[in-house]
Amino acid sequence: MIKNFKVLGILLAAIFLLTGFHAEAHGTTNWNSNKITVIGQGIPSSGTYGAQAKLLAKRAAVVDAYRQLAEIVHGVNVDAETTVEQMMVSSDIVRTTVEAKIKGARIVDENITSDGIYEVTVEMPLFGTGGIADVVIERPQSVISFPEPEYIPEPITPPTYTPPAPSGKYTGVIIDCRGFRVNPVMSPVIKNSRGKKLYGHENLDYDYIIEHGMVSYADSMSQAGRAGSNPLIIKAERMDDFNANPVISVQDGNFMLSENRGAKFLDKTAVVFLY
Repeated sequence: MIKNFKVLGILLAAIFLLTGFHAEAHGTTNWNSNKITVIGQGIPSSGTYGAQAKLLAKRAAVVDAYRQLAEIVHGVNVDAETTVEQMMVSSDIVRTTVEAKIKGARIVDENITSDGIYEVTVEMPLFGTGGIADVVIERPQSVISFPEPEYIPEPITPPTYTPPAPSGKYTGVIIDCRGFRVNPVMSPVIKNSRGKKLYGHENLDYDYIIEHGMVSYADSMSQAGRAGSNPLIIKAERMDDFNANPVISVQDGNFMLSENRGAKFLDKTAVVFLY
């Protein structure tokens, strides 16, 4: 497998030299839809005309698109401390599998600009069919239940805590991280201010999150549809772990966990980080 990728690399490099590829970056990662989109550009080499020129320009655009895609995928954060590239360096299996998935990304559009540049748009999801989630997110040995709400001591409160009955009215949760720097990751964690992890991939059905992802990142309420029509909105107190994981108050965490007992919105990953 490794030998085949080396041969492919040599062939792609040869195409670069023959066609004069356009190297400007045109790639984005949409953390709301969990999808990477790149636009590769190519022009034919001088002395080629007609169908041959178009074919060589297209080849150059395709090569440019997959080159950009590889660069973006390598830089994706799996969690607060690990990138895809770091996992590829530490594991040949991860490296070859990720490279294969990059090569299998879909061409969704082709276009020739008014100045003769051939453009190819390539898309790759982070989760679901064709995504890399099943390669870079480790399957836990067993699912860990969501924690119980915590007792918050007060002077006149007895040392027991009975969470209120869930209302069942919330369709999801929006963690409002606006005002903080947010570093999007594939496998985030929600913690309370005591450091307890309230939401992480170990609490969820692995196959479900590999297909659907754990959260979406929205820069406006209009993009927060993942949380449903009546979301619980909680303000983050800060961001931890290299700005990847939001921290909420113990009280808000208790309420979120209590409500989830009825509606199961965390189990359904109906979670949005607003930033």
